[in-house]
Amino acid sequence: MTSSTDATSSDTPQSVPDSAQPVRRERTARPVKRKSEGQWALGYREPLNANEQSKKDDNPLNVRARIENIYAKGGFDSIDKSDLRGRMRWWGLYTQREQGYDGTYTGDENIDLLEARYFMMRVRCDAGALNLAQLRTLADISTEFGRDTADLSDRENVQYHWIEIENVPEIWRRLEAVGLQTTEACGDCPRVVLGSPLAGESFGEILDPTPAIDEIVKRYIGKKEYSNLPRKFKTAISGQQDVVHEINDIAFVGVEHPEHGPGLDLWVGGGLSTNPMLAQRLGAWVPLDEVPDVWEAVVSLYRDYGYRRLRTKARLKFLVKDWGVEKFRQVLEDEYLKRKLIDGPAPVQPERPIDHIGVQKLRNGLNAIGFSPIAGRVSGTILTQVADAVEAVGSDRVRFTPYQKLIVLDVPDDKVEQLIDALEPLGLHGRPSIWRRNLLACSGIEFCKLSFTETRKRSQVLAPELEQRLADINAQLDVPITININGCPNSCGRSQIADIGFKGQLVDDGNGNQIEGFQVHLGGSLGLDSGFGRKLRQHKVTSEELGDYIERVVRNFVKNRNEGERFAVWAVRADEADLR
Repeated sequence: MTSSTDATSSDTPQSVPDSAQPVRRERTARPVKRKSEGQWALGYREPLNANEQSKKDDNPLNVRARIENIYAKGGFDSIDKSDLRGRMRWWGLYTQREQGYDGTYTGDENIDLLEARYFMMRVRCDAGALNLAQLRTLADISTEFGRDTADLSDRENVQYHWIEIENVPEIWRRLEAVGLQTTEACGDCPRVVLGSPLAGESFGEILDPTPAIDEIVKRYIGKKEYSNLPRKFKTAISGQQDVVHEINDIAFVGVEHPEHGPGLDLWVGGGLSTNPMLAQRLGAWVPLDEVPDVWEAVVSLYRDYGYRRLRTKARLKFLVKDWGVEKFRQVLEDEYLKRKLIDGPAPVQPERPIDHIGVQKLRNGLNAIGFSPIAGRVSGTILTQVADAVEAVGSDRVRFTPYQKLIVLDVPDDKVEQLIDALEPLGLHGRPSIWRRNLLACSGIEFCKLSFTETRKRSQVLAPELEQRLADINAQLDVPITININGCPNSCGRSQIADIGFKGQLVDDGNGNQIEGFQVHLGGSLGLDSGFGRKLRQHKVTSEELGDYIERVVRNFVKNRNEGERFAVWAVRADEADLR
C-alpha cells in the first residue's frame, strides 16, 4: 500500500494551493509629475519664460517715460532691446518688417535682419467711435508722420506704419488732445473693446452697451493691476451680434431675459491662431450696469489662473477648455464676484454676418451708410477727404467696424446720394460688390515680421479682379461669400472663419523653390453654423493662383448648391473635387 507521502513524490504534476502561488505584482507607471503652468493663484510667481521675466523686471506701462525722456531724444539706437521687443507694445508700438526680405527670412533666427528702424503704431478706437475732430487728427498724423499710411484693422483700430521714435511723444500729445490713446493697444493686457458701429441707433440691438464700454475703459485701461496678463485679452460688447463675439476672450451679447428684460449674455474663451476655439456661453445673463464688474472679475481670474509657462498655451481659451464652463463660472462667482450670476437664455444666432454695409435707417430718423475700403486700406489723405465729405452732409459721427470698414452716421435722406458719390472715387463704396464687401486681410509681408506672404496689398488687386472674372454670375450670389487672407498661422486675418480662408506659408513650386502660397480653409463661419470648416489634405495654392482658385470654387458653388444654401453649408458637404 502506497503512503500518502509516496503519492506526492510521484512525477505526476500536482496542483498547488492558491495561497502558495507567488503573487504577480502589476507594474504601474510612475505618476507623471505635471509641470507648473505658472498660475499665480496656485503660488507660482517665479517667471517661467523670458516674456514673464521682462514683465516682472518692470511693468511695461513704465516704458512710456523712457520713450519720452530717453528714446525719443536719443533715437532708435538708444532703445533697450527688452523695451523694443516687449514693453513698447503696451503703448501700441511694434517694429515693422525691414523692406526687401521675402518669406524665406521669416523666423526668430532672422529678427535682427527683419526688424526695421520704424514702427507700426496702433491707435485704440474703443467701439470704433470717432467724431470729426478725432478723424482729422488721425489723418494729419498719417500724412505728417506715417508716410500717408492708415489701415483700418479688424479690431476697429487704426494702424500706422513708418513711425519714427523721435515723433512718438508729439503723436501721443495730438491723440490725447482729442480723447484718443495708444495705451494697451498691444501687449499682454486688455486691448481695444469691440463695440457695435451703430450702438444706440440700430433697430436690431437689444440695448445700447456704450455706457459699459466707456466705464471699462475709464476704470481699467492703463491700470497696473490688469497690465500683466498671461497673454493678450480681447473684448467684444454689443447689443447685437455684429462684433465677432465668438472669437474674443470675453464677450457680452445683447439678449432679452423672459423675467428681467434686456441684458447681456456672457461668453468666454474664444480665439483663433494655431489652436482655434470658439467662445463658450457661461449661461449667465448680466444687466448692463454690472457689465464692468463682471468684466473685471473675468480679467482678474485670467490674470491669476491663466497659464504662464508656455506662451502658446497662455490665452484664456486653454484655461476654459481645461476647466469647462461649469468650473469657470463657479470660480468666477465664488472667488471674484462673491455672488451668483443670473441664469439666462442664449441669443438667436444670425444667418449671415451683420456688417452694416450700405444704407440703413437709424432710430433718430437719419441714416447710416457703411462704406467698404478693400481690406481696410485707406490713407491719411483719404481720411481727410472723408472728413470733409461727412462734414458737408452735416454729420459728426464716424465708426470703424470689426470687418475693416467705415460707417458714417446721421446722414439726412436728401444727402445720402451726395455722400455715396463723394466717397466712391476714394475707393469707399457705399454699395460695394460682394467681393469688396467681404474681403478681409491682415497686414502681410509688406509690414509684418511674422508674415510669409503678401496679403492686404494683394487684396487691392484681387477684389476688382474677381468683380470682372465673375461678372456673369455675380447677380446669382444671393448670399455673402467671405474671403479672408492671412499671411501666417496667427490668424489676424481670421482665415479659419471665412467661407474661403487662406493661411500664408511657403510652398514648393515643383522645382524645389520656396514661393509664396496659402493653405486653404473652406466653409468657416460665425453665427448660424459656427465652425472652422474643412481643410483638404495637402491642398495649397500659390499667390499667383488665388484668382483662378476662387473663381473655380465659386462657379462650382453656384452650379451645385441647393436653393438658398449658404457657402459654408455647401463646402462641408461638397465633393472634394469641387473644392480643389
